[in-house]
Amino acid sequence: MQVLIKSATVIDRASDHHKKKRDILIFNGTIQKIAASIEAADADLVIDKPNLHLSPGWFDSSVSFGEPGYEQRETLANGMAVSAASGLCHVAINANTDPITDNKSAVSFIAQRTEAAAVNALIIGALTQKSLGVDQAEMFDMFQSGCKSFYDYKRPVDDVNLLKLSLQYTQPFGGLVQSFPYEHGLSPKGVVHEGVQSTMLGLKGIPTTSEILRIQRDLGILGYTGGQLHIPTISSAASVALIRAAKNEGLNVSCSVAAHHLLLTDQVLDSFDTQYKVMPPLRTKEDQDALIAGLKDGTIDGITSDHNPLDIEAKKKEFDHADFGTIGLECLFGVANMTLGLDEAIDALTGLRSNFGIAQTKIAVGEKADLSLFDPDLQWTVDAKQLPTFSKNCIFNGHQLKGKAYGMILGEKYHLNS
Repeated sequence: MQVLIKSATVIDRASDHHKKKRDILIFNGTIQKIAASIEAADADLVIDKPNLHLSPGWFDSSVSFGEPGYEQRETLANGMAVSAASGLCHVAINANTDPITDNKSAVSFIAQRTEAAAVNALIIGALTQKSLGVDQAEMFDMFQSGCKSFYDYKRPVDDVNLLKLSLQYTQPFGGLVQSFPYEHGLSPKGVVHEGVQSTMLGLKGIPTTSEILRIQRDLGILGYTGGQLHIPTISSAASVALIRAAKNEGLNVSCSVAAHHLLLTDQVLDSFDTQYKVMPPLRTKEDQDALIAGLKDGTIDGITSDHNPLDIEAKKKEFDHADFGTIGLECLFGVANMTLGLDEAIDALTGLRSNFGIAQTKIAVGEKADLSLFDPDLQWTVDAKQLPTFSKNCIFNGHQLKGKAYGMILGEKYHLNS
């Protein structure tokens, strides 16, 4: 198959064509030619879009699709289609299902359901059996079935010895252990960031200390055991400082931040809108500034949508009783672009690829086509009802974003929005 991309501005710091407008010819999934102008009358597909830009393929390290068990929230088929429409080439699917993805058969089920999709699915296996935090899951068997990372989604590893053993156990085969940074005992009934806003609104708080203590502990264990540790969705300035220091000491640690923490702070809670109830909670402007700075200087390795579709019944409750979580795949690029700037947004959307076992690529002749297509200047207002995800629990509903995806190309597979 021959694909011709016309007049696209290349955004790739590693490429000789960075910030240049180029035609790109792709043959059987490989970039064959890059030039100012290419004629290919026999091309099977010609892509010519207004203000077209492209970059190396984006990766989202934390998405939940519901299936199996919560298909009413989102199916694997629709979730993968939404990912492609959102410009993503790779997504890591959480073990946030029923049954939990904690064995080889469960991994195989998801792999079979996603193999035909244009987007590459990386399956995250549970760290412990049924994500209960007691006994290790079948990590090596899952690794042999394709899992590169292990994570009990949004459940902290309370047993410090279990974390130690997991980091040791995964070293021989290069597995990536994830540990959610939350000391639940400090705020067992907390629902928002602990601070001035929580006091004024009368809502129970979750202090930044609950995140900081766990990161300190986990980094201490990592220094003792070695291995690879990923800390998902950090939210505070102190966390950024801790991870920056750990990296300077040579520890093999990576981390991510959720898109909503870059755009929103706890000031939006005045509305008592449960769409703003997320874990970790929205924090202060000072924390937000530190997170953005951490992305720009490389302390934070990447940005995630932390996409978590929920039933309407889970959100249409009093704030204290509503579930934590938001969807965000469709908004991921718009938020990253608007808060970071274009070059830094692309870095944030590709920075975690190698940590999760995805080869870094560049836009050059002979490279596999691994491309996200987008318009970085398009202004649009989020309308949750119009988003293609089944569930509509979108924290960005009503907010204006800058930048929207046209689609993606991965090898010989592609998706283009109409």
